[in-house]
Amino acid sequence: MDFFTKAKTAFIKQEGEGYSSRRSKKTDLITKLNPYLPPELVGGSIPYVEGREEESVWHAASQACATEKVHFTYTIQGKRCWYLACPSSSLASNPDSWCPLAAALPGNSEFWDKETVYLYEQEGMASALRWDTETGRLQVSIGAARTLLPRIQGMDANFVTINPADAQAVPWINRALMTERLSRTAAMILLLGGIAINLLIIAFFIFQVTLTNQAKRDDALIKSETDRVSEELMAQAGDVLQSEPIKHLVRIQQLVDELKIIDGTLLKYEVDGDSVNWEALVPPANAQGLGSVKGTVMPGKAQDGRVRLIGTR
Repeated sequence: MDFFTKAKTAFIKQEGEGYSSRRSKKTDLITKLNPYLPPELVGGSIPYVEGREEESVWHAASQACATEKVHFTYTIQGKRCWYLACPSSSLASNPDSWCPLAAALPGNSEFWDKETVYLYEQEGMASALRWDTETGRLQVSIGAARTLLPRIQGMDANFVTINPADAQAVPWINRALMTERLSRTAAMILLLGGIAINLLIIAFFIFQVTLTNQAKRDDALIKSETDRVSEELMAQAGDVLQSEPIKHLVRIQQLVDELKIIDGTLLKYEVDGDSVNWEALVPPANAQGLGSVKGTVMPGKAQDGRVRLIGTR
């Protein structure tokens, strides 16, 4: 291994640390990808925003290609994202491919420095990736090899021709495809979740029907228990009606009704243990009482001329 190769390997290891690791996770795709140069390849750089680099590159690539359906790849160096992109339609005949020019992006395997011009030729088409010495902007040129190569090689710069067999493959990123896959996965999860819930509801319904059919009903026992509870309630109601307060209320109402017939007035109704004493004013002509209104006439008369009648029970 010559000095140039050793120096180049050390530089790549230093500059590409942290960026090539993302690519190495896709080694399972490298053996399936074929080198291909898209005819509508564009490139550029945008400021690096941590956590939003992929979305930012997709927006920039969509504007550059005038479509949201783009394939792109990028690296990060010097607080900037360096990217290559092409419309997804330009890869219709080469879906499992990668662009060798992407290996020359900062941090990738074929990158040396920004003063070098990186060339790649395929099937009569040639491409060049270089940085403008005045502005530092990434420039991508693509065209027929017989016209592009002489013009590029006439520049005063170092040239590196990329060999796809030696370069580390850089897979394309398709954000729309990833979004569609996530949508399909979410729809499948919702579908399977709905089916599972429906199956649980059906199983619960079958269980309830089975439990109801297997339950043993003893109508005679239920009727007997109902009659017993009804009789207890009726007996309790009878006891309530036979209670002492209710009896005295009924007696008072009876006295008031009978005194009203003879123009009498109930003055007192007193309960003393088992005995009851009451007093009433009645006209002298009805001093003998009426019905249950019977008692002892006390001497003297009230101001209205009625006599006092005292009864016990």
